[in-house]
Amino acid sequence: MDGPHDLGGRQGFGAVETEEKEEAFHALWEGRVYGLVRAMTRADDWSIDWFRHCRELIAPLDYLTRPYYDQWLQTYAAMLINSGLASLDEIVSGKASTAAPELPAPMTSEYVRETGRRIALNSEREADTPPRFGPGDRVRANMMGSPGHTRLPGYLRGRCGVVEAFRGVHVLPDVSAHSAEQAEPLYTVGFEAAELWPEAGGRRDRIFADMWESYLEGA
Repeated sequence: MDGPHDLGGRQGFGAVETEEKEEAFHALWEGRVYGLVRAMTRADDWSIDWFRHCRELIAPLDYLTRPYYDQWLQTYAAMLINSGLASLDEIVSGKASTAAPELPAPMTSEYVRETGRRIALNSEREADTPPRFGPGDRVRANMMGSPGHTRLPGYLRGRCGVVEAFRGVHVLPDVSAHSAEQAEPLYTVGFEAAELWPEAGGRRDRIFADMWESYLEGA
């Protein structure tokens, strides 16, 4: 999907702000949102890719002007309503009027502290067919656009690079975002900076991106 989240390589947004001292949270409410999300019981149709797809549907003005964890709050509220786990009235009031259907209770802070439990995400799968490309192969990123979620950045589309490494077979986010599963070979591809930005001509800088096989064609 081409949306406000895909800002890689785009101009007109000013300098990238960096912090001398990195802070996990800039306000108490941000930490609370993070804790609520981590403790939340997930519906069967949720995945990291579904979350990203829903977040990318936030209106551009909101996406570009509201804080990061505010985006999380908007996204999870939409996911709860979409899965039938909460109504808009419940979200607005902050009070549940019905019990969540057949879902266990969310984790407590004591449980997390005692067990150190973390959600383990493993996207690697067994290979059904050999990879199409190998290290050293020259490839071109497809010009395709997707109406849904994709991990193919806009600034790499149509550009040529070289396969640096094969990373195994992993779940394709474009499909996973819609509650299905399809696994493909994943590669790290290196792109010359001058291939992406003409003003970088003569420089030795390179950009590396992990790209699924369906994003690529031989060059």
